[in-house]
Amino acid sequence: MEFTLFDTAIGRCGIAWSNHGVTGVQLPEPRGPETPARLLRRFPGAREAPPPPDVQRAVDDIVALLSGEPRRLDAIALDMEGVPPFHRQVYEVARTIPPGATLSYGEIAARLGEPALARDVGQALGENPFSLMVPCHRVIAAGGKLGGFSARGGVTTKLRLLRIEGARVADQLTLFEPPARTRGT
Repeated sequence: MEFTLFDTAIGRCGIAWSNHGVTGVQLPEPRGPETPARLLRRFPGAREAPPPPDVQRAVDDIVALLSGEPRRLDAIALDMEGVPPFHRQVYEVARTIPPGATLSYGEIAARLGEPALARDVGQALGENPFSLMVPCHRVIAAGGKLGGFSARGGVTTKLRLLRIEGARVADQLTLFEPPARTRGT
């Protein structure tokens, strides 16, 4: 297992890989040294190395995406060894959501043939080791609400990613635009 760190518009990220594909992506932590520390906690024994060409392309695409350039990351090979079977199924469905589109937790559960497991879908996405490549930011709560996002910046980061990709969600205006004022206020 190897990893590299790289700078993006939202901070220093990390990516780890094996001979079978990307094993994880680490979005920036609040303090710079926490990013590599968390990556090494997730992948003990990984060593820092220059990325091979396929991983470098993934890094380049992540950098571009986080700079505001829409990019597709669904063709990047992922090493899901050790990922629980249900999580793997959730991640495979999430990878089919194109940029600019969203699905709800319930819709993913229904696509898996388990419509009552929307909360389980949310928990699986909360443990997503492949941030951006498994686009959990494209998964929203019922009624078009954003739901949560476990990466640095939380829902604000989720909304930024959705905006980069051209998606519109119900609470978009409340986070980026001041509320309309009425007369007398």
